[in-house]
Amino acid sequence: MPTSADPSADLMARVQGGDAGAFEELVSLWQDRLVTLFLHHTGDHATAEDLAQEVFLRVYRAREGYRPTAKFSTWIHTIANNVASDLRQRAYRRMERGVPPPTGSSSAIGLEQIAIAASGQRPAREADRVELQAVVRDAIAALNDNQRMAVLLAKFEQCSYEEIAEAMNLSVPAVKSLLFRARDQLRKALESYQRDGARPPPAGGGGEGP
Repeated sequence: MPTSADPSADLMARVQGGDAGAFEELVSLWQDRLVTLFLHHTGDHATAEDLAQEVFLRVYRAREGYRPTAKFSTWIHTIANNVASDLRQRAYRRMERGVPPPTGSSSAIGLEQIAIAASGQRPAREADRVELQAVVRDAIAALNDNQRMAVLLAKFEQCSYEEIAEAMNLSVPAVKSLLFRARDQLRKALESYQRDGARPPPAGGGGEGP
């Protein structure tokens, strides 16, 4: 049987035809990618897994309406963005009730490389690396949710501006603006770290003067 250039779209066509095995293959193909996406977005692995499962549930429920007129990745990223948006709404409601949000540091994994690349900073010592991770976590936390999602789709899913725009229901210029501001914020945070971290050697340490 001829297939398209998009294996996920082929699997989805089989899911529409009632092939349960195809849906299992689709889940296997996308599970790790979605968990990773949500892990960087939320910083909590259990939450990321729950959100990925919610995406698959919505994919299955929407199977009859799927049309392979666009890349399957764009379609599933649209669903993932909607799931993330729903998560934000639940978080806002928890805040209104005075319930503290969950904490986690995993969101710095991977995005740390983005910030480092933006600044050119390459920590040599383990102590510097740990300190840098803390700086990056703060910088990522300062990004708004749309900026963070746009960066994740661009960096980890290699989505084009057009694909991100469709997934997030934004214009291409809006996506470019989100990414520019996000990367600029990360770059400035790292540049500030570099300036503040350029401390002179302790007295009597034998180091060269400034």
